[in-house]
Amino acid sequence: MKHLKRYLALSLAGLALLGAAAAHAGTLLTAQLKSDTLARPWTYNVYLPTGYEDGKLDYPVLYLLHGNDGSRNDWAVKGRLKPTVDALIESGDIPPAIIIMPDAGTTWYVDLKEKMETAFFNDMIPHVEKTYRTLTTRDGRLIGGLSMGGYGALRYTLKYPEKFQAAALLSPAIYNPEPPADSSARSVKVFAAPGGDGAYDPEVWKAYNYPVLWDAFLKKGIKVPMYINSGDDDEFRIENEATQLYALLRKNKQPAELRIVNGPHDWPVWEATIGDALKYVFRTVSRPAAR
Repeated sequence: MKHLKRYLALSLAGLALLGAAAAHAGTLLTAQLKSDTLARPWTYNVYLPTGYEDGKLDYPVLYLLHGNDGSRNDWAVKGRLKPTVDALIESGDIPPAIIIMPDAGTTWYVDLKEKMETAFFNDMIPHVEKTYRTLTTRDGRLIGGLSMGGYGALRYTLKYPEKFQAAALLSPAIYNPEPPADSSARSVKVFAAPGGDGAYDPEVWKAYNYPVLWDAFLKKGIKVPMYINSGDDDEFRIENEATQLYALLRKNKQPAELRIVNGPHDWPVWEATIGDALKYVFRTVSRPAAR
């Protein structure tokens, strides 16, 4: 009888643990919007926290950008984002949140190959805030990305700090003054002179890279916490770029965290560090709230 009672107790405990895990299992969906700016349908993935469908709360939202020649599925498949976010919500390390992962191809999130930057602000954000129950103020909106996506996330943060509470930059491709010879930034025909043959133009790169946004960003006087990391074996030597940006932020009394971790410019680094990044950027974000 004692053994039976013990078995039943362990079984009930196991069911309770399964129930707790299920209670914090979000939903990952693919969706689409009609982008007037891009003049085409625009596909994205969205993570919705558990209870979203039946609840009435508005949630903070994170826009998470992929790397060069990537897709909306990269964070979900290669980065195993969903179990990481589920676990962080379960532990209370981050609040329940909505995460948007848009397709961007090789645009580098600027208005060159396509008007991706304009589309992001004029089409994507308004669509998300109309379609989903998101907080619509700065303190409920975050941005992050890896490599090319880190470049885009930093650009958007510096240009529009009034729109984002914090930013996560994982191995950001923010080469200053120029990309290395083997960087895709030189070969994807984005940073090319208008009317040319698509060849990389260093002046176009410099015109769109973060240093040109720096002074205007500082003049706004808005504090935007930034999480920056890189692998110490990054083949593009992004650890140097990450350290340079971190030093610049610290010099100007901007809140920032720097992590140089073991690894190259690859998914094992980003999968292993996205949880740490999320814990940092969600620290000052408003919690889910009823309208």
